[in-house]
Amino acid sequence: MFTPGPLQILIVLVIVLLLFGNRLPSLARSMGQSLVEFKKGVKEIDEKKSDETQEPSH
Repeated sequence: MFTPGPLQILIVLVIVLLLFGNRLPSLARSMGQSLVEFKKGVKEIDEKKSDETQEPSH
């Protein structure tokens, strides 16, 4: 099986940078915003779960 070496990886990264370089900042920004929203959702679920476990059962 083919395993790329450091030179091949560098060449691919340079080509990707040349093709998509002008879109990378907006892509990184949207990925960061998505990560923040995901973390908020996970935190809300954790808080809801901990609230349910603290309530006395009837």
